[in-house]
Amino acid sequence: MRAGADTAVVVGTGPNGLAAAVTLARAGVKVELYEANGTIGGGLRTESLFDPDIEHDICAAVHPMAAVSPFFRAFGLAERGVELLHAEASYAHPLDGTRSAVAYRDLERTCRGLGADGARWRALMKPLMEHTDAVTELILSGPRALPAAWPAVLQLAPRALAHGTSLAPRQFTAEPARALLAGVAAHAMGRLPSLAGAGVALLLGHLAHGSGWPLVRDGSARIADALAADITAHGGVFHTGRHIAQLRELPLARAVLLDVAPKGMLRIAGGGLPDGYRRRLARFRYGPAAAKVDFLVSGPVPWADPETGRALTVHLGGTQADVFRQETLTAQGAAAVEPFVLVVDPAVADPGRALPGRRPLWAYAHVPHGSTADPYELIRRRIERYAPGFRDTVLAHRSVTGAAYEEYNANYVGGDIGAGAMTPTQILTRPAPRLDPYRTPLTGIYLCSASTPPGPGVHGMSGYLAGLSALRREFGVRKAPPLGPG
Repeated sequence: MRAGADTAVVVGTGPNGLAAAVTLARAGVKVELYEANGTIGGGLRTESLFDPDIEHDICAAVHPMAAVSPFFRAFGLAERGVELLHAEASYAHPLDGTRSAVAYRDLERTCRGLGADGARWRALMKPLMEHTDAVTELILSGPRALPAAWPAVLQLAPRALAHGTSLAPRQFTAEPARALLAGVAAHAMGRLPSLAGAGVALLLGHLAHGSGWPLVRDGSARIADALAADITAHGGVFHTGRHIAQLRELPLARAVLLDVAPKGMLRIAGGGLPDGYRRRLARFRYGPAAAKVDFLVSGPVPWADPETGRALTVHLGGTQADVFRQETLTAQGAAAVEPFVLVVDPAVADPGRALPGRRPLWAYAHVPHGSTADPYELIRRRIERYAPGFRDTVLAHRSVTGAAYEEYNANYVGGDIGAGAMTPTQILTRPAPRLDPYRTPLTGIYLCSASTPPGPGVHGMSGYLAGLSALRREFGVRKAPPLGPG
């Protein structure tokens, strides 16, 4: 686009926009960032909703990908004061009655709890744990990692075929192990069983027993704060409350990186895009929505099985067959009577989030794309089913419908917090088939959102890889800049 100035502009300050800006600023490029909201962070915002002393994570709360992201590892979150905290168990999956399946960080403890299926769970997860660096590098860096990632491919491929097809119900002998893995597959937010769901389950499932599913002490916004501090220290400038409707509103820049979904790209670029690329972006598919309720509660969730309360994240979906049916109905646009619900109790890992008689609770349901239904009663009833008496602990709540999520963050089209349906085609070609998926046909214009590889999650890799692409092509910088503190 606007060759002539040794400046880069980033539109959108979610984790990927911030990661792109860090990468560029660290290479000596002057960076200006534009954010429509009054505060930066995108999905990394933390606010006091009901009580000035209680902080709630507005979108992302638990960050398994941040713990293993090559970008964040190089950036050094811990060295910058961002502390990732863990619970005794990464996640749990209550079943009817007083039993639940629990994925402890200790793999052997998890296997003991799964009885006859313990050996099968160990055989599924342990080899992935032994190759975890290659697995995460492959998934978070895509084709670039293939030469060094063949051990990961050999471990992932047969497991994905077994758990992502009609063979899935045969992999375990009893319901606890089946349901435990199905709940993780549901993070793909699409039809189940599927190869995409199996891939998500294998990635997040094995991390649960290794680097874990942590949250950030004092809230997710601390990640955004650390990124912003580094950008500012290297000359970056933020412009908040600035909604960019068209590219011509931006200042002169050698490169423009857009942390926007394809829908946003079509809006900002207008008729300037070539017809073929515009049609591909218009055909980009979005997934089901998340409908969220933020609760202020008087105490821990009174789970029927106390072991459930040892987990930071709890999946409410019933049996494997229930989860598969619920997720498939939702992906087809039909509201499930009892949809999959994910609950996070931050104080389980970060006791400082709670005060006597007050604590935050975070929960969302998977609902059809664009849903306008208030999720409060639906989510409250789902929790109550596995935690009798929960209703009596609720002091206040705030509902966010699927449709309202897009109003909050335009990248969540129709409430799709994954910024694009997780189908095999879109995993490989998001947002459109191109050798460089970040570079658009417009000169100097790049996409760096979660709608580009490697996709959703707080890992910063989409922004980082887009930033490297812009550095190579627009600024002639071939070597990745150092990202560590100092």
